[in-house]
Amino acid sequence: MPHLGVNVDHVATVRQARRTYEPDPVWAAVLAELGGADGITIHLRVDRRHIQDRDLRLLRETVTVKLNLEMACWDEIVEIACQVHPDQATLVPERREEITTEGGLDVIAHRERVSEVIKRLKDAGIFVSVFLDPDLNQIEAAAELGADAIELHTGPYAMAKPGKDQEQQLRILEQAAEHVRRCGPELHAGHSLNYKNVVPVARIPGMLELNIGHAIVARAIFVGMEQAVREMKQLISF
Repeated sequence: MPHLGVNVDHVATVRQARRTYEPDPVWAAVLAELGGADGITIHLRVDRRHIQDRDLRLLRETVTVKLNLEMACWDEIVEIACQVHPDQATLVPERREEITTEGGLDVIAHRERVSEVIKRLKDAGIFVSVFLDPDLNQIEAAAELGADAIELHTGPYAMAKPGKDQEQQLRILEQAAEHVRRCGPELHAGHSLNYKNVVPVARIPGMLELNIGHAIVARAIFVGMEQAVREMKQLISF
């Protein structure tokens, strides 16, 4: 069964709405671990709209499972990653006007820069994942640049209308996943997965890690973080 990485960004989103000290994503991570999370994922954005530098540093000191830092290929963030040393860095695209990450990183268009960042992170001893659309050419490019893992963007699948549309998107993911396995990196997936659509993705052969945030945080409002994580773990455990 795949490991579950719990993204606590949106706990920080609620905090930053009032520029106060609560709710604390560090405490949310503790509860997620108690619920069975295999990893904690955070995105330190250049605009610092949710997770702050303080959060990253405290989480590095307190998280006992994998700490996965989502990050853009900006020098400032790369420098912070090399200093704080998360267990995993996941390279993602980033635009200031977006509500959330809208697609995979274009490795082909930014090959030189991505190559430089991957090398720098790996030289610092950090496991590097790249967030990609399920595009075979992008997968090959990331593998050639030395990515340790490829996280497939599941947004189009998750947002597709149930039935034929979603089945078609699932087939695209399955084909991309097979290509990832052939190319060599670990197979991860994430974005917009929830309690209703996660199981088919979790069952894709070779799937090692799912990163899920919004759905778990939303569920946690009603049942608590531990229970929300526990329920997601049960869904992907088979």
